[in-house]
Amino acid sequence: MTEFGVLGDTTQWRQDFERRRRASYTAVGLDAAAGERMLDGVCADIGDWTVSEITDAGIRVGHVAVLVADSRGELAGRICDLRVDPHHAGRGYEQAARDWAEGWCAQRGARRLDVPLAEPAGDLFDGYGVRGQLRVRRIDTPPELLDGVGARPMTQDEYPGWLAAEKASYAGDIVRSGTLGAEEAERKSDRDFAKLIPEGLATPDNTFLVLEAEGETIGTGWLRHGHLPGVTYGYSLHVREEHRGKGYGRAAMAVGERATLAGGDAALMFTVWGGNEVAMNLYTSAGYHVIEEIRSIDFPE
Repeated sequence: MTEFGVLGDTTQWRQDFERRRRASYTAVGLDAAAGERMLDGVCADIGDWTVSEITDAGIRVGHVAVLVADSRGELAGRICDLRVDPHHAGRGYEQAARDWAEGWCAQRGARRLDVPLAEPAGDLFDGYGVRGQLRVRRIDTPPELLDGVGARPMTQDEYPGWLAAEKASYAGDIVRSGTLGAEEAERKSDRDFAKLIPEGLATPDNTFLVLEAEGETIGTGWLRHGHLPGVTYGYSLHVREEHRGKGYGRAAMAVGERATLAGGDAALMFTVWGGNEVAMNLYTSAGYHVIEEIRSIDFPE
């Protein structure tokens, strides 16, 4: 019979959790310094996690870690870790641990349950909606640009229109992913942009680009250098709708990768929101690995 017992001493589990996370970051191309920064973020509230040992007939088969905390005014649960030892995998312990975690969080008032997946989980969370993915690719040499495609710095006159469009697009992505409603998404968009680029085009360590093909504007780009050690974060590489389907999406990625190297970094990172399968497919075909995928379900009221 599968049983769950909350651990008092989580030292051994934490060491294993951090080891697995570091290995997953190395596997997708992050160097040690960037991986440590990622791990610091993941473990920021680890002291509040409840870690349970999974046992069967007194034999330990794995661990599951959970948390319930306030998220934008409501309680949300999180499955922070779910690990069944490899020699016990595939015997139903994963399902039992997921069910236990769901019940634990629901009993404590959670309205939804999130799970950040840094490792493959098979079909265990297929019933959870994909809210977003964090992806990265290491860049060793500048990629070739598509013939006729180039990029130039954005001008001050172009900035206000770009900003309005980007804020609306960002809010729309949040709504489409199912994370927030329209009004909340707009407020989040306003807050995030004000925090990220308080000085507009003059904000340090940011690159703002206009993509052109044969002298015509086809899109825009916004990247932040040094987001993590050696990592540029691509907030946006956008191809205008009327120019899509012409191979410019891949060309925009190449522009971003060249800008990453020019900014002194060696890896480019993106977030792609759930529901945007076109972007997910583009990133996959371009060699961008999933660092973390966020899935979630809502509990019935």
